[in-house]
Amino acid sequence: MDLRFTPEEEAFRGEVLQFLREKLPQRLSHKVKNGLRLAREDMAEWHAILNERGWLANHWPKEYGGPGWGAVQKFIFENECALAGAPRVVAFGVNMLGPVLVKYGNEAQKAHWLPRILNGEDWWCQGYSEPGSGSDLASVKTTAVLDGDHYVVNGQKTWTTLGHFANMIFCLVRTNREAKAQSGISFLLVDMNTPGVEVRPIITLDGDHEVNEVFFTDVRVPAENLVGEQDKGWTYAKYLLTYERTNIAGVGYTVAALEKVKRIAMAVRRNRRPLIEDPIFASRLVKLEIDLENMKTTNLRVIAAVAGGGAPGAESSMLKIRGTEIRQELLSLARRAIGPYAQPFVEEALLEGYAGDPIGPQGSAALTAQYLNNRKLSIYGGSNEIQRNIISKMILGL
Repeated sequence: MDLRFTPEEEAFRGEVLQFLREKLPQRLSHKVKNGLRLAREDMAEWHAILNERGWLANHWPKEYGGPGWGAVQKFIFENECALAGAPRVVAFGVNMLGPVLVKYGNEAQKAHWLPRILNGEDWWCQGYSEPGSGSDLASVKTTAVLDGDHYVVNGQKTWTTLGHFANMIFCLVRTNREAKAQSGISFLLVDMNTPGVEVRPIITLDGDHEVNEVFFTDVRVPAENLVGEQDKGWTYAKYLLTYERTNIAGVGYTVAALEKVKRIAMAVRRNRRPLIEDPIFASRLVKLEIDLENMKTTNLRVIAAVAGGGAPGAESSMLKIRGTEIRQELLSLARRAIGPYAQPFVEEALLEGYAGDPIGPQGSAALTAQYLNNRKLSIYGGSNEIQRNIISKMILGL
């Protein structure tokens, strides 16, 4: 693979940079670059800006609203957005459910749900994990029983990211208790405003309300909201997870994080010289940069496979493992760089309009919060141990 950009690709990069200069609000960029918390309105604003340009669902087929980009164009766009401090697109509707509907949904579902994802009319969240059913999703216990033209749903989902913002949730539900675990699962779309749906907050280590528990008590869901065939949802779930894991790797945002660590290491001084000149610190940073370059290549391979009509395979698990490890190590290095300033944690410093001292060099309050929050990266979306098992089965046949 030739990793050099062609003149046409460089011209596209210039177009992306101009778009970001003109359309990315500086207020949003400031929040992202400084680790401040994004409100629902912030995320929705960037979603709308991208959709207006036709660049929101950049991996969807053109006939469903995608821009028709190739693999390298997608890579360039995501990388430049990250470096510019653009908010990450909320993945659940655009990057996860959208591809499932395109591949497995019926024409009525595509016509109804896909435009609503693009225009922001629906905010989706994911109903996969349950207490006792995280990486082992085949053991989900939430049930859906067909009653006339509705399914009646009972059960609980947990770690539901941004569920308190969402009006829709796509769920794995058990529709056949007699079949073996994977064969009795279906993929159902649920309106969260339906009677019987309850959302309860979970406050994470960084003090943020990002994830939730969702309870279903005799929730009636129209049977037309079943995606694909009943009891075949495991196939659709695996397809969706490959997109989620690729997104978790966050290659572009890892590049931006590396640049931030370099800036910190140049600004912080130890023994009267910049920390970046310390041989031990520098060696760890160089190793991460090499790992990141390797991950970029794998990311291009995955995007190219999807662009060719395929789905991410074992490479998505590889990206998930290496991407999460690199991001966690970068945050660990950043905290080492700011030294004793990494200890205090001032939640108010993460909010827009905070007028006090951000606590130490390079905004240590945000770094500490990000470090705490991102300890979960190697667990969610399928733990890294599970990903290694998937790679062994898919490549080695073990």
